[in-house]
Amino acid sequence: MNADPLHILRSVFGYDHFRAPQEEVIGTLMAGGDALVLMPTGGGKSLCFQIPAIARSGTGVVVSPLIALMHDQVAALTQAGVRAAFLNSTLTPEETRAIETRLLRGDLDLLYVSPERLMLERTLDLLARATLALFAIDEAHCVSQWGHDFRPEYIQLSVLHQRFPHVPRIALTATADEPTRREIVARLGLEDARVFISSFDRPNIRYRISQSGDGASARDQLLRFIRAEHAGDSGIVYCLSRKRVNEIAAWLATKGLTALPYHAGLAAEVRAANQSHFLNEEGVIIVATIAFGMGIDKPNVRFVAHLNLPKSVEAYYQETGRAGRDGLPADAWMVYGLQDVITLRQMLEAGVSDDAHKRVERHKLDAMLGLCELTTCRRQALLTYFGEDLSKPCGNCDTCLEPPEVWDATVLAQKALSCAHRTGQKFGVNYLIDVLLGKSNDRIRHFGHDRLTTYGIGKELGINEWRGVFRQLISRGLLTVDLEGHGGLRLSDLSRPVLRGEELLMLRRDALPERSKKVKTVRAVRAAFFQDADRRLWEALRVRRLELAREQGVPPYVVFHDTTLAEMVEHRPRTLKELAHISGVGERKLAAYGADFIDVIRAMTGESGKPEHINPDS
Repeated sequence: MNADPLHILRSVFGYDHFRAPQEEVIGTLMAGGDALVLMPTGGGKSLCFQIPAIARSGTGVVVSPLIALMHDQVAALTQAGVRAAFLNSTLTPEETRAIETRLLRGDLDLLYVSPERLMLERTLDLLARATLALFAIDEAHCVSQWGHDFRPEYIQLSVLHQRFPHVPRIALTATADEPTRREIVARLGLEDARVFISSFDRPNIRYRISQSGDGASARDQLLRFIRAEHAGDSGIVYCLSRKRVNEIAAWLATKGLTALPYHAGLAAEVRAANQSHFLNEEGVIIVATIAFGMGIDKPNVRFVAHLNLPKSVEAYYQETGRAGRDGLPADAWMVYGLQDVITLRQMLEAGVSDDAHKRVERHKLDAMLGLCELTTCRRQALLTYFGEDLSKPCGNCDTCLEPPEVWDATVLAQKALSCAHRTGQKFGVNYLIDVLLGKSNDRIRHFGHDRLTTYGIGKELGINEWRGVFRQLISRGLLTVDLEGHGGLRLSDLSRPVLRGEELLMLRRDALPERSKKVKTVRAVRAAFFQDADRRLWEALRVRRLELAREQGVPPYVVFHDTTLAEMVEHRPRTLKELAHISGVGERKLAAYGADFIDVIRAMTGESGKPEHINPDS
């Protein structure tokens, strides 16, 4: 193998140019230095360690947190002609010994291992007898105890520097705010590493967040969204609880969609089968808890939907980042409601974390709520959270495309706060709304709240409008949830200036779920690329890709990404030499699949005859 990184990029992976800062990162590792790389999902992180592992003498050892990720990356590398393998619990003892022998013989470019496997003394001794090119620590944010994907085994990875001081290391993540970055550096001993921070912006993803009234309303909104904009597309739907996952997956299936559940409560073989179906077939929707997703390499996930509020901006960014890894238009769509806000605050305060952790968790949840309730560009706020400045609004989020209305809610907020105070600060939202609306029932009469001055003073709003007011009062911290009682709402110190009329309170006016018909959908943007003939060729190429993938036992995107097929549609190569210039077509894949795709292109464009089986370099 030629050791020149650019030659490897072109001949193995089929790309003509590096993206910034890939070339600098690779150069650092080639020179024996360490690196910390922060790059968004889909930004090309893997090439930063795969190429120097191929180019340098020895084997690159990749620490990967999930078995599914190892399998996917090894399958993709093998398809490209790279000598790659993994060591994990799915192997038999005979298979394990065979891979260890290949490692010691120098027959592997890349070896993927879990942190648990790596930390075994037997594995460390094995590596000490091998020639090592580098260590790559993927998903490095797992080292942070403040993060949403903390893995205690990652903390032990500082042993790599101690045991193998001359082997270069690279830590990579797509999600890390400034405190998490500092913790990665400290825990992994990367004080001397070069730090590379790419833009966190994913301009192809459209961010959309709206409110839901109740569970049925949220699922109906989801169904309308999928049918209108993503019929036949692969997507992920996140829910907060396992019960909700099962309910939504079953309900979507009754509506004619291929929807499968995924959560830790399912049997391991069911999870594996559902994940395999998602990876290997088109148009499958996975409904999941956050147990699903990290390390999923499927590039053509066209939407990620949330039916509940994530716990932090990091979690939201990480989960939505699984959409559109191929760079084509995709949606990050979310509905949330008042109960999400209350539930997450209750879960946070009732947790077993110490006070320091709870303070950080409160800050993260407040930042997530702020992102949801703001009236300015969501992308600007999202990037600001990660320390990046976007000079002007993005034009590709809901608040840019349909600027929300704001209104002076000071008087109505005073009514809501007064009602909570006068009823003793021990009742929940639904009861307070009943009092404000002047409802007559046994409970209100029992407590004598029909004689309060706040009884019936809120009839200018309906139930859902009042729920929106209370949601925003809780989000902004003017009301807190009493965990010692029965979830009653209590006034915080922040409510006093509003109650006394010293502070104006502007709230976001909730839009109706049926709104948003003016905006051109992501599906329409994507469809505009194709004419009728283009669409027929596109579908024919996808069908052939699926057939070849099934023959090989790999996901379709391992054969070629959608972006590669789209380029074939655009340029219609008629020979292998022309196909070799399509991005994503390396030498190995050209030899393995080139004739099949040229056949399809010729057949769909009315040409006959077989393509010449020529050397693409000739």
